[in-house]
Amino acid sequence: TDIKVYGIEEGFLGLYEDHIHEMTNYEVSGVLPRGGTILRSSRFNPFKDDKVLSKCLDVYNAHKFDGLIVIGGDGSLGIANDLYQKKKFPVIGIPKTIDNDVFGTDRTIGFNTAVQTAMEAIDRLHTTAESHNFIMIVEVMGRHCGYLAAFSGISGGADFILVPEVDVKLSEVVSSIRLRHKRGKNFSILVVSEDANIFDDNGVRLAETKTVVDEYGKIKLGGIGYQVKQLLQKELGFETRYTNLGHVQRGGSPIAVDRLLATWYGSYAVDLAVKGDWGKLVAYVDNQVVAKDISVVREGKKQLPQKFYDLAKLFFG
Repeated sequence: TDIKVYGIEEGFLGLYEDHIHEMTNYEVSGVLPRGGTILRSSRFNPFKDDKVLSKCLDVYNAHKFDGLIVIGGDGSLGIANDLYQKKKFPVIGIPKTIDNDVFGTDRTIGFNTAVQTAMEAIDRLHTTAESHNFIMIVEVMGRHCGYLAAFSGISGGADFILVPEVDVKLSEVVSSIRLRHKRGKNFSILVVSEDANIFDDNGVRLAETKTVVDEYGKIKLGGIGYQVKQLLQKELGFETRYTNLGHVQRGGSPIAVDRLLATWYGSYAVDLAVKGDWGKLVAYVDNQVVAKDISVVREGKKQLPQKFYDLAKLFFG
């Protein structure tokens, strides 16, 4: 099939500003080992007002495209769904985010690489924690979903993990660390998701990120690990350190499983486009790539299954 592919720079902002160019074989050759996106990204919402949306549609129509493949997280895919549902816009969505928080798919592109990166960082922090008798707080991303914290924490041998899906009392964490000290373990590694929930015994939340939202209406998170560090330092009196892995988790060369998943997703999405089967999300379910109605991204909030947190708890204390 004779297919021409065009890249829209900086996401929906590029559609609005008409920053679009044809992507040749030469441009995409060798891209596999690169992280991130060669097209760059933005947090631009085409639904911010009617004039913005109208211009986006005019630019799209001027190029006489047959359809749009949107690669991104729940924010970008939510916009793609709205374009399809409200404007009958021909779209196909591919889930790509380190948070693994897109509803309707088991895995997103980038998640496994982020887990690997966070795990390696936790491994390195073990050295300092053990040699200096530190309590080490490691904050990871994930937004409102605990997959990244749980998977990297379990893989990195964390001694306690805090995730958004599970309410934890500060007294539980304190008791767990004291038990470790009693058993002769004078250091602890705690992995904290950026939207973790920690409370006092009366149910009062003790730490949270300030509520600041972006163009998608998403809360900007980050910094809760420092608050947990302050709480534990005060309660325990042990030397406590805090590390926020931040955007380190998002960079670097993707590991093999992400390269395979991205290739599989992309090939499947092109097949759907050739058939004119628009309004779909390419998803990974039960070790298979399938097509779902893109509306699935709006049908719920993806959460870490309890079984994974139960697995992590086996190593607490």
